[in-house]
Amino acid sequence: MRKIVSLFILTIVVVVVFHSCTGGDNPNPVYSESIPVSGNSWVMNDLSDNSRMIRNSGLVNWKKPETSVSTFFKTSGTGNLDVAVIARVLSGKSAIEFSLGGKVKKISFTNTDFDTVRIGSFSLGNNGYQALGMRGISKTDTVYAEVREVLVGGEALGEKAYYLKDDFYFGRRGPSVHLRYTVPEDAGNIEFFYNEITVTEGNDIPGSFFMANGFSHGYFGIQVNSETERRILFSVWSPFQTDNPNDIPEEYRITLLNKGSEVEAGSFGNEGSGGQSYRRYFWKAGTTYGFLLRGEQIVKGSTDYTAWFYAPETGEWQLIASFRRPKTETWLKNLHSFLENFRTETGPVTRQGLYSSQWVCNTEGKWYELTEAVFTADATARKEARLDYAGGVEAGAFFLKNCGFFNMTTPINSGFTRESNGRQPEIKLPD
Repeated sequence: MRKIVSLFILTIVVVVVFHSCTGGDNPNPVYSESIPVSGNSWVMNDLSDNSRMIRNSGLVNWKKPETSVSTFFKTSGTGNLDVAVIARVLSGKSAIEFSLGGKVKKISFTNTDFDTVRIGSFSLGNNGYQALGMRGISKTDTVYAEVREVLVGGEALGEKAYYLKDDFYFGRRGPSVHLRYTVPEDAGNIEFFYNEITVTEGNDIPGSFFMANGFSHGYFGIQVNSETERRILFSVWSPFQTDNPNDIPEEYRITLLNKGSEVEAGSFGNEGSGGQSYRRYFWKAGTTYGFLLRGEQIVKGSTDYTAWFYAPETGEWQLIASFRRPKTETWLKNLHSFLENFRTETGPVTRQGLYSSQWVCNTEGKWYELTEAVFTADATARKEARLDYAGGVEAGAFFLKNCGFFNMTTPINSGFTRESNGRQPEIKLPD
């Protein structure tokens, strides 16, 4: 009888230990959210692999053992999160490691048709953005697996989970953020708009456009086009609404009046159409650059827009370009700045810029400092597809920040005031 009792106790101990080792998985998980891999996952160890591996059908071409993939989503609660994937192997067997909230689970895949494969339960102590990591351990085929969706459920989701459900191209680029400056009511007709930008070190991420001088009919700023190329960009929209510059009638076309040395100029489309100019210039993070825009009416029925760029490395103002916009009689209006990412593969990387000194000069030559701004964001932010966006005041300057799945979110239409620096621009333009 004693032997039977001892054996019964030993059996209980074994069962308890096994349950603990499996992480206390929910025996009856309910997956309330289906997260598309094509919109919410990135290859993290080599961003250039994203165009090859993250397609409309999900994660494909997963061949390299060093590949690390993360799927991002935001929770509003804490506690257990049940996770599964809709996936398959092409043949044979694969072992894949999944990580979340500091816990790792290794799962074997043998199904060659897409099916729901349970990963298990993860305990999340904090709400906010989560990253489900995936890494290949072993495979008998050339590909580890193909993954279409990540399924999640449980109390950790809270009242709502946030992730991309549509418009993946813009969503993967991340939310664009803006500052709309308040011009004093008594400033009169604005002829010049001056601004400064400092891209904080480590935030000069490929795909970034730090736009300094935006106005009703165009924009002017600096871009990171690749690891080896950066540009100063100045564009003016045509008054004729089209995404194809070839469709613009002659009388509505933007005219190039002048451009600086090493500046290329032409037309652009796909986001409205008009005249565009840019100069390849490898500006540096941590350095403050100046931007000056002029709007003036010289020919009746038209407005001329001219942009100059100041680099402390050269110590002088450099002409970018001057464009004439027909059928337009106005001074500078709707003054703003923005920060956007135009490359989907760098959507999971944070970037930030400081916008430090805004001034306008009216047609009578009087300067006014702009110390108030309203923070806004684009449709991706407004529909809560992504919440990794922020703006405000930092170190005496306005700042804009986006991408990277950080948990700071600035309410849209927030107003901010920076301290006056009293540094009226002293500008000596080239002849």
